[in-house]
Amino acid sequence: MVKLGALCALLGMVGASFVAPLNAAIERRVRRTTIPRHELQKRDTDPSLLYPAYNLSVPIDHFHNDSLYEPHIHGRFHLRYWFDAQYYKAGGPVIVLQSGETSGEDRLGFLQKGLLHDLAKATNGIGVVLEHRYYGTSFPVPDLTTENMRFLSTDQALADEVFFAQNVKFHGLEHLDLTAPNTAYIGYGGSYAGAFNAFLRKLYPDVFWGTISSSGVVEAIWDYWAYFEPIRVYADQKCIEFDQKITNVVDKILIGLKDPATTAELKGVFGLANVTYDDDFAQVIASGLDAWQNKNWDPALNDPTFDNWCSAITNSSIVYSDTESLKPKVHDLLKKGGYSHEVDRLTTPFLNWIGWLYENVISSCQGTQDSCYGTHNPANYAQDDITASWRSWPYQVCTQWGFLQTGSGVPANQLPLISRTNDIAYESIICKYAFNITTPANVTAINKYGGFGISYPRLAIIDGEWDPWRPATPHASPFNTTAENRTSTVDEPFILIGDAVHHWDENDLFANETTSSLPPKTIVDVHAKEISFVLSWMAEWKQQKREVTPFRYGMSKPL
Repeated sequence: MVKLGALCALLGMVGASFVAPLNAAIERRVRRTTIPRHELQKRDTDPSLLYPAYNLSVPIDHFHNDSLYEPHIHGRFHLRYWFDAQYYKAGGPVIVLQSGETSGEDRLGFLQKGLLHDLAKATNGIGVVLEHRYYGTSFPVPDLTTENMRFLSTDQALADEVFFAQNVKFHGLEHLDLTAPNTAYIGYGGSYAGAFNAFLRKLYPDVFWGTISSSGVVEAIWDYWAYFEPIRVYADQKCIEFDQKITNVVDKILIGLKDPATTAELKGVFGLANVTYDDDFAQVIASGLDAWQNKNWDPALNDPTFDNWCSAITNSSIVYSDTESLKPKVHDLLKKGGYSHEVDRLTTPFLNWIGWLYENVISSCQGTQDSCYGTHNPANYAQDDITASWRSWPYQVCTQWGFLQTGSGVPANQLPLISRTNDIAYESIICKYAFNITTPANVTAINKYGGFGISYPRLAIIDGEWDPWRPATPHASPFNTTAENRTSTVDEPFILIGDAVHHWDENDLFANETTSSLPPKTIVDVHAKEISFVLSWMAEWKQQKREVTPFRYGMSKPL
């Protein structure tokens, strides 16, 4: 799940661990398309103390007949996983949470509390967190050169999870056959891992009895300008209006006027006079937008950055007194940017945006501004030893998934939320300099599995109404007219969580943490539905196990 202009998502916070040093702009580029990382709360026990890590020896290359992976390798690598069997009783399922584009350690908290824990308890099952190849410690290669990245594909990772289900022996339970298809396997994932689980059920129905795809970005999209559409529709409308108009001023100056003196004046008022490239400058000033997908219903996990930024630019008073002296320049820029008729109305939002940006972004820059915010230096992408773990998700984006979040892709009759200077060429810089990839991602390699229309018995689709990744999920309508709404059933649940952002069903609270308003009713309801339909799936499994069936596990009817 699920911005390449500041990458890591889905896909989603964020999820990637950066060992190798990066400048702020490239780190933000990597983080922007990953899924949010749920940081350990101070009140919680460190889950790494509760759940030891294990490794399963897995083939590096599952597809020796596919030229994509040439030269082929016959070796194996250690795929890391964790599990909790405290609720297990005979006949219970194994429930696997795919960690996706992050270290599996970032998902361990869900063994303590969250949907993974709740499902394991309700079904007398075993909860598992399974790490994705090329993340955490699960690297099948000694370094991350472009050649050695070739085994990083969704197909290979899907095959890893299938191999896991068919071969794992859980410590302390070695006397039991807990492999598929003798044991029911249920999969779960959010964002990229949500799409992963949708494909897992459709491609390997004999191995995984059912899966839940939460905020699953099942439609790979190269120019994913629609990322900003749910933000435009559901965020505070005054905030959106000010963002669009001030961004339009920026574009009329950078793209329309192309006057060096006015461009310098614009960069100067934002405190970014020494950022060389206009597109880098435009990306930095849009920093407030990035945190929308990091919203969460749990205050302890919620990122307030977006709301704080919106609160600042919609304040009717000047919040940052140091910006008062910039009024004449802001007036001049508004006039040059085509807003002479709204100078009085837009000056305070403009000044508060400047003040917020300095306090929350620019003030932390140590070194030159290009060293902090520049993305055009090829040397910044050169590191490819095993510590350069930031390369993993960009490689997947550049080769198969896309999700370049542009301003240029927004229809001409609509004002974008980010600058149109942030175009495909800019958003794909990392592809060119990190991997020498200069062509669009092969999204067909992903969309051949069904895209918006993917469906299968015992495949649940759970999405968030306000999620910026919604336009890439089966709930994409009305943001994408090729996606169709469906009727939700126990066999194929299709649930849109109202007022929710990115895979809000994944986390939960301990019983002693709940209040009259937490979790919110929408989350309580969706958790209850998920537990209910998984229990129904398990009843179906047990009934089928009692019968002599002439057809394969996972098929809904005899052939």
